[in-house]
Amino acid sequence: MSLVDYAIAARKRVPVWAGLRWQPGLWLAWTVIILAVLAALFPALFTAYSPVEGIAGAQRLSPQAGHWLGTDQLGRDLYARIVYGASHSLCAALAAVAMGLIVGTLTGVVAGALAGRVESVLMRLVDVLLSIPSLLLSLTVIILLGFGTVNAAIAVGVASVASFARLSRGEVVRIRHTDYVEAARGSGGTFLAVLWRHILPNSLTAVLAFATLQFGQAILALSTLSFLGYGTPPPVPEWGLLIAEGRNYLSTAWWLTTFPGVVVVVVVLAVNRISRQFSGGRA
Repeated sequence: MSLVDYAIAARKRVPVWAGLRWQPGLWLAWTVIILAVLAALFPALFTAYSPVEGIAGAQRLSPQAGHWLGTDQLGRDLYARIVYGASHSLCAALAAVAMGLIVGTLTGVVAGALAGRVESVLMRLVDVLLSIPSLLLSLTVIILLGFGTVNAAIAVGVASVASFARLSRGEVVRIRHTDYVEAARGSGGTFLAVLWRHILPNSLTAVLAFATLQFGQAILALSTLSFLGYGTPPPVPEWGLLIAEGRNYLSTAWWLTTFPGVVVVVVVLAVNRISRQFSGGRA
């Protein structure tokens, strides 16, 4: 869904829970997200195994009783590593989205509200960022900053700033020319008062809906960076890193790559389904 589609859908202001009982897919999506968040916050509730300590003689065990998803090449329980990896993957994705949302929205609001030369300069910078593939931009930033979970989140956040800026700027420009904003100005409202009371509240709906979708994209981007070796370093159990570690054992231990990959796909699909509800979409 494009930025324009999100802006149009979000303006309909369809309640998030409207028709929820008739949408089992949405229930399933919320269940997946709730379980992922609980795993990130309270991993010890889901497993008693350590995510970094291996078990002697238990290397590359296939899924079985006691080790539901098998073990890796060092005898570490894969289920435990996936559970503990939720905190690293989800927290980093949340930080990346928050950075893109704050910086990008601020840039777009300033450009749309001030217009003129300020808008021209800011939006040309946004166009430059949009012209660079997001993965290439993320790799460039992380190479400059260094490896690590925090730097990977910053890199992904920088890559999303331009999208947030363009969407928020378009919404501010649209709201700025509506009748009620013109009436507020005509009644003596100051620039900042009109911006704060009328323009911002009505222009952020589409931006927040888009942020929900970007959360899933951030999970994929962070997993990609970790898979390529530019993200979280081992032995931290990050989802993308788990996939990368298991690729050398595809012929003998398929579960090392399959299960982490399935978790990433399921969580991202759940986030995307929920983002459709926030934007007014229907299953």
